[in-house]
Amino acid sequence: MGVDQGEIVLFSDFEHDGEMWTGEGPRMIRALVEFSTSFASVPVVKVDLSMWDMSNAANMRVDVAAESVTTDSFAVVFRTWGDSKVARVRVGWLAFGELPDDELWDV
Repeated sequence: MGVDQGEIVLFSDFEHDGEMWTGEGPRMIRALVEFSTSFASVPVVKVDLSMWDMSNAANMRVDVAAESVTTDSFAVVFRTWGDSKVARVRVGWLAFGELPDDELWDV
């Protein structure tokens, strides 16, 4: 079994008046994360917000998830909606799964 982990800054929209900061309604950002080594089978991936900067002038609506998990990578997906104003977000992640066994031969 093996574990891989990391963090990714998804966006910093307040610096350039990006959509997450100035927009309204449904908005989404997707980012690909590659594991440091391939897993032997699809791992379990847990994601969480490790830093968020949001306006207190509107409701804070956030959904963050791991999608499209493979043995080599996964997608971090961040969603917000309504009048939420999200300035910036960093996501932490943890992957846990079976690693390849160098002692096993594929004949």
